[in-house]
Amino acid sequence: MRFGNPEYFRLLLGAPVLIGFFMWAAQKRRAALHAFISPRLAPRLTASLGMGRRVFRRTLYIIFFLFFVLTLVRFRFGVKMEMIERKGVDIIVAMDISRSMLAEDIAPDRLTRAKHETGKFIDLLKGDRIGLVVFAGEAFVQCPLTLDYGAAKMFLDAVEADWIRLQGTNLAGAIGLADEAFHSKARKHKVLVLLSDGEDHEGEAVEAAREAAEKGVKIYTVGVGSEQGVPIPIRKSGGNVVYKKDNSGNLVMTRLNQVVLEKISLEGNGKYFHAGTSLDLEAIYREIMKMEKKDLGLNKMRVFEERYQLFLLVALVLLLAEFFVPERIHRAEVWRGRFSS
Repeated sequence: MRFGNPEYFRLLLGAPVLIGFFMWAAQKRRAALHAFISPRLAPRLTASLGMGRRVFRRTLYIIFFLFFVLTLVRFRFGVKMEMIERKGVDIIVAMDISRSMLAEDIAPDRLTRAKHETGKFIDLLKGDRIGLVVFAGEAFVQCPLTLDYGAAKMFLDAVEADWIRLQGTNLAGAIGLADEAFHSKARKHKVLVLLSDGEDHEGEAVEAAREAAEKGVKIYTVGVGSEQGVPIPIRKSGGNVVYKKDNSGNLVMTRLNQVVLEKISLEGNGKYFHAGTSLDLEAIYREIMKMEKKDLGLNKMRVFEERYQLFLLVALVLLLAEFFVPERIHRAEVWRGRFSS
């Protein structure tokens, strides 16, 4: 069993509130009645008001509310197989995991935030294949192109900054490896999203971007970090934190180099996004959505059938019943004389 909108279960907390409101309203009604009518006369004057019917109507309304919430939750049970036509583009995210990405000018640090936002980016995809390349002084494919977004996020969650022993920021190597990972000679439908602080220690990144663009790869670059410069923390055993220093004992500062990232995106026919300290990849997703999609073939998928209609039908019946059940009892009174008891 699955739920389309499980967050609506929280609305069930409104049922006790409704019950409390009806009880409070009944008490206020009795108090107002006794303020104007003697308690001895009240039963005769309100004989046509059936208390049982009123309680019954309120009960119907509360049950209606419960079934209406269950309608919003959208129960899904019963499985059927469907052939789904897939259309999309191939996207590879190249993520910088060099030690400079441990800088804390973005909370909690650049790499953790980049991973979090990439996960949100994957959640936005609909039919596009996604892959992941990680790089520092060298690059390797962490996740090949796949339609399994759950598996892609598992590979993403496992990424750590100390995976690559050779330090540096080899942007050219990352671009070249991503180009190979597309495994396609088509000159379109290929997107590279490059997340880095832009501190290229190897050079040649712009030339690599030009070569990838000639093969149809569109490159979007995302500048991560601030331009003011911050120290690079190094966590020692025992939880102690020291900051990286050069051979002369001076504090090493890392800062966003947006110039090289702008040049890469320009050569890659894409766009540079200055994320700074507010990293957000939704803007890139909107750009990708404008691209022409390619046919990725048919996939046989298990689809859970929607069953909210049953709960909606019961809710409507209860609402109509509550509307048509009268609170007053219509009785035919026979005149028995002025002094009849």
